[in-house]
Amino acid sequence: MILTRRRILGAALLIPLDGLAQTCGVVTPRQTEGPFFTPNSPLRTALVEAGSKAQRFVVSGRVLSPQCQPLANALVDVWHADEDGEYDNRGYRYRGHQFTDGEGRYHFETIVPALYPGRARHYHLKIQPKGGRILTTQLYFPGDPSNSRDGLYSRDLELKTSRSGEGAFDFVVAA
Repeated sequence: MILTRRRILGAALLIPLDGLAQTCGVVTPRQTEGPFFTPNSPLRTALVEAGSKAQRFVVSGRVLSPQCQPLANALVDVWHADEDGEYDNRGYRYRGHQFTDGEGRYHFETIVPALYPGRARHYHLKIQPKGGRILTTQLYFPGDPSNSRDGLYSRDLELKTSRSGEGAFDFVVAA
């Protein structure tokens, strides 16, 4: 049998795609920490404050390597504005951290933050794989009218929403 370009390409179509190495692509973009980061946040997944009347929101996802491998025990630190668009700079309201599980999963329960002057609604995060570099970034709400007025907004950092009150985002970080 003579190998021609057409036969080689045809044979390649018969190879199952799940047998090929996958890549997750680009590492999640970095963004500014902003002026309100506070170190040593409490270890917790529920950030909702007692008495808050703000809309509840659950954010979940995974922390992955550039080769799509889940990263267990990665630090996920989050902070954001409250229901009045203010940050708590004296305590730890709407601040907390957790570590991913064995499958690289994280999830936190919080609120939809109010608008902070000049910014779109967003969450701040620091992601650090065990022994790796810290990725500081932000997550945004898709379709929020304030996105177009925010100079930091990035479509690449939008939460994926499929149900009301829930959003997902997978972080890809250099391990």
